Amino acid sequence: MSYQRIVPAELAFAADGTPYSATYDDIYHAAAGGLEQAQHVFLAGNNLPSAWQGRERFVILETGFGLGLNFLATWQAWRADTNRCRRLHFVSVEQHPFRREDLARLHQRWPQLADLSAALVGDWPPAVPGLHRLHFDQGAVTLTLAFGDAHLLLPNMRVGADALYLDGFSPAKNPRLWSAKIAYTLAKLAVPGATLATWSVATSVRDNLSRAGFELSKTDGFAAKREMLVGHKPGTRPDIARPAGRRIVIVGAGAAGSSAAQRLAARGHALTVLEQAARPGEGASGNKAGVFRPLPTLDDSKLSRLLRAGFLYGRRHVASIDGVRCGMTGVLQLARDAQHEDIQRRVITAHDEPADLLRFVDRDEAAQLAGWPVASGGWWFATAGWINPPSLCAANLAGIDVRFGCTVERIEQGDDGSWRLIDGEGQIIAAAEVVILANGIDTPRMIAELPVLAARGLVSHLPEAAVPPFNIVATRHGYVTPAIDGIHCAGATHSDDNNTAARLEDHIENLQRLEGILPGYGGRLRPGQLNGRVGFRPMSPDRMPMVGRLAAEGLWTINGFGARGLVWASLCGELLASLIDDEPLPVENDLMIALDPGRFAAAPCGRGETTGAINERNHRND
Repeated sequence: MSYQRIVPAELAFAADGTPYSATYDDIYHAAAGGLEQAQHVFLAGNNLPSAWQGRERFVILETGFGLGLNFLATWQAWRADTNRCRRLHFVSVEQHPFRREDLARLHQRWPQLADLSAALVGDWPPAVPGLHRLHFDQGAVTLTLAFGDAHLLLPNMRVGADALYLDGFSPAKNPRLWSAKIAYTLAKLAVPGATLATWSVATSVRDNLSRAGFELSKTDGFAAKREMLVGHKPGTRPDIARPAGRRIVIVGAGAAGSSAAQRLAARGHALTVLEQAARPGEGASGNKAGVFRPLPTLDDSKLSRLLRAGFLYGRRHVASIDGVRCGMTGVLQLARDAQHEDIQRRVITAHDEPADLLRFVDRDEAAQLAGWPVASGGWWFATAGWINPPSLCAANLAGIDVRFGCTVERIEQGDDGSWRLIDGEGQIIAAAEVVILANGIDTPRMIAELPVLAARGLVSHLPEAAVPPFNIVATRHGYVTPAIDGIHCAGATHSDDNNTAARLEDHIENLQRLEGILPGYGGRLRPGQLNGRVGFRPMSPDRMPMVGRLAAEGLWTINGFGARGLVWASLCGELLASLIDDEPLPVENDLMIALDPGRFAAAPCGRGETTGAINERNHRND
């Protein structure tokens, strides 16, 4: 698919001062008051807050985020309700999101929303396509912003909405948002018994919603509008409640397991993590530093979309927890050759992403950013950088029951459906209704059908005193990081053998990679004098992660991160938790399907390169 460029809304006002869109020649809310309209039309129209009271979870789907007043009014009402639902999901589609500074300026009109607005504006995502998940109030309120065309996005989402806010510009100004296709899609995204409300009573809107199966009626409108529309989807709303006493056991405390644990713990689950090592992040997640940045492609492939979403979600996640050692120093991805440089320039032109997220720099500026002569220009990711994986794992596991030095030899399912985790002496270590295998290359020993491949890689450690100062991350057929604890990390090799020793030829290869990134930088280094670390990265045959349910009930996995674990981890942890709790997903359906471990059921490992593998091979730089 092609990249869906997002064109931000331009701040403008009607003659009476009401926020206005020149693109659609329409105002964003009634002149009588945006907050009051939100409270009357959307909250009262959906019988809120009464409808969410006493519930475990409540999900709202909105068409047209606009100024965000409907979300802020809903959040404000949720906060004020002592009998509120435990978790509130608000999912909203917006084709033309406002810029951060414009949103902040608009919200100044409602000082009563100042603290909520500050939180929203502070986490506001860049104007790039796809789903952006934001957490507020210690994770009890989750906002999922879907930037792009509703006709493309809504059919590619999983929501399970309890209430629908049908907003947006007038059907006469923006008929696509009120079309029959949108109405049928909304019906599929709503649960039985879901309610809806909108200020529009246009005949076309009523007809489309009625044909889609909604039962409708008119009621008193807001301010100058005499009537508004309310309705519901026939059926009985499901009663979602957390199963009493259900426990979750996660095998593995690396980037995958710790991320899943953190997101499940945030939802209130009781869980235990079993780790055979003495500390978190000792296996594939044990390097001193890893590269943290997305990887765009001209066609905006699934790989690129997932990396972009993972990078943006991961950046917010790392900023939200304590104890992660990282540096968002910027990442310079140098072009491999003239052809690749041309591709990089074309991507910039086609995507037109915000400059603080991605821009192209010529060779002179690249050299200035690196503080060292380079052979080409390249991409500059100003807000990317490096992360220390063990610290991320430890921070994710804060406050969670983790048992170190605990090796699971096998798992078996009892007659009652629960799982038993058994050690090498046949003793039961733990038992749970839900088990998540996040133990990397060790997983196939327990689940033979899961095609986890082991990719051996050596990272060379360059003593800080032996090389000139270098303070960013740079990549080109390899990578080099700033110094962490006196060591620059350079790598990484890629092979299929199981040798755990650091070989001389590995260091030679890494120094050759370094020479391609920063010519002459490692001139004083001698490969035979270098130390390093060998790790075995778990990969899937198509180089995409494996996240989801396995063949047996209650058995899940999060695995196959390969060389991009730091970018995948946080979002994949959130995805797995959302799947387990049957919540709105943080990624589009096609991405969820691309990560489903069941995709290999009919394609045995070793069958040949898939599209994902070819894409990875063509674009791999680390």
